[in-house]
Amino acid sequence: MTLVLRALRFAAQRHSEQRRKDAAASPYVNHLIAVAETLWCEGGIRDTVTIVSGILHDTIEDTDTVPEEIESRFGKAVRAIVAEVTDDKGLPKPLRKRIQVETAPRISHQAKWVKLADKICNLEDIMASPPTGWGEKRKREYVRWAKQVVDGLRGTNARLETRFDELYEQADRVFAVGGASKAEIQGPLDP
Repeated sequence: MTLVLRALRFAAQRHSEQRRKDAAASPYVNHLIAVAETLWCEGGIRDTVTIVSGILHDTIEDTDTVPEEIESRFGKAVRAIVAEVTDDKGLPKPLRKRIQVETAPRISHQAKWVKLADKICNLEDIMASPPTGWGEKRKREYVRWAKQVVDGLRGTNARLETRFDELYEQADRVFAVGGASKAEIQGPLDP
């Protein structure tokens, strides 16, 4: 529990000035807490290293935190998982998205759990309080891309996969994801 609380405090400090893209500009740390809660409640995951990694999953990607700092504070295992789910912000966004799809099947089980929980929370947010300025097409693109990533994560946690599938079906009804054009589906993945 101590490690989890330290991770929450660290993440809250590092992400303190960041906000989600929703209309309410929710504090970013809410997303990190939701990922940890999803791992615990939806996924039944009791592994402290995975829960801490879920809390810290965006810390290297979205703050000035370096991997060595994660390791010194939270250990090698947490650093490794966080590194596996961290995008290289130096690459163009479409390429980063393609890399997520391509690498999803090859990351560790713990990293897959974190990525599944992250995608679940993002879909919940898009459906409940979408990012400001996202039209139906952009929402469809995200949902289709998230499914492509999750398809590469399958076989690691049936509960998380089922929850994602439920959300995907809801999103399909709301945003007509299944009826998206080929260009919409492939667009965000093209470099």
